Amino acid sequence: MRLSDSTQALRWGFCLLMLAAAIGKLLDMPGFMSVVSSFRVLPEWLISPVAWALMLTELGLALWLVKGQNLSVAALCLFAMHFLYLVWTVIALARGLDLPNCGCFGVYWPRPLRWYTPLEDMLFMALALLLWRGSRYREARV
Repeated sequence: MRLSDSTQALRWGFCLLMLAAAIGKLLDMPGFMSVVSSFRVLPEWLISPVAWALMLTELGLALWLVKGQNLSVAALCLFAMHFLYLVWTVIALARGLDLPNCGCFGVYWPRPLRWYTPLEDMLFMALALLLWRGSRYREARV
């Protein structure tokens, strides 16, 4: 049983999103580490490992989506990643931080942290749940 067109669109859309985010970060990891540091939530010694972990997780998710196996688990990982980003941005906004770059795509496509940034993560969480639902339907029918 193949995935529905909408589930395929979500799969490839998330794949491109994760790939763009990972490549944007990877092209200037010192710059991305500076962005991570600007949130002022991590001790200095954790900034580099966290920045690398975020980028590698996004890259890994992109490759997982290309492969197309266990999509329901990949969808839950996408949900968890965007939930983490949601919490991270809400805390920064609540603290009144004025950040010129949220770091979503590294330093080459800077996007300021704004009140609507958490809404974007909520949208991606909802889309991840739709991907989960679509992939679960397929897995249940196979």
